[in-house]
Amino acid sequence: MSDSGTSTNTVPVKTGLVALTGVNKHFGDLHVLKDINLSIGQGEVVVVIGPSGSGKSTLCRAINRLEPIDSGTILLDGQPLPSEGKALARLRADVGMVFQSFNLFAHKTILQNVTLGPCKVRKTDPKVAEKRAMELLERVGVANQASKYPAQLSGGQQQRVAIARALAMDPKVLLFDEPTSALDPEMIQEVLEVMIDLARQNMTMVVVTHEMGFARSAANRVVFMAEGEIVEESDPETFFTNPSSQRAQDFLGKILKH
Repeated sequence: MSDSGTSTNTVPVKTGLVALTGVNKHFGDLHVLKDINLSIGQGEVVVVIGPSGSGKSTLCRAINRLEPIDSGTILLDGQPLPSEGKALARLRADVGMVFQSFNLFAHKTILQNVTLGPCKVRKTDPKVAEKRAMELLERVGVANQASKYPAQLSGGQQQRVAIARALAMDPKVLLFDEPTSALDPEMIQEVLEVMIDLARQNMTMVVVTHEMGFARSAANRVVFMAEGEIVEESDPETFFTNPSSQRAQDFLGKILKH
């Protein structure tokens, strides 16, 4: 029985801010992204879930060219992704990324971590960048840590700083690659609350996560991947109560028991 179930048009999508067409990616003999077609609308929150090794993180990293693709096209705001040089740096400024492992600069203060991108890439006046950084640190609840270094903060605080740093570039879209998987359980919620707040404010977000509660409450659309393919996509209510593919049913059966 086929379980491809690719209901690509189940959710009406506004003009795609991010549009992937026929995207393929190999790591050696391993075909990790197989003909991916996905459109993400302005202000939409798309949560990508699936078993380990299904290609979720590679998909996320392909959107800002951290992973080059073998074939297909990825458009951001109607423009193809540049492959290198200054154009790529500008693109990266428009596509914020929050990683599993925070990736803060250990030798810079929290404030310096957040102001670095705007000053270097956007050529923002340092005083303006600093004011904006403090506003963002306030928004994610760590303004009182501005003069500290990353090692002095908890994992949850570091991840909230990483979100503020991504927001400081005024990105068109924010990518989250397993943003809570390196955190202790009690810190997960504080990061998810920041992300839920961003979703409410119509930030365009692509979130790879194992947090099904977040997917249910904050996503406009759930994309389920397995073995490098998009198996199905739909609104959260439909996906969690009535998934159309056997693979998604099996996955949810394992996940939701825990």
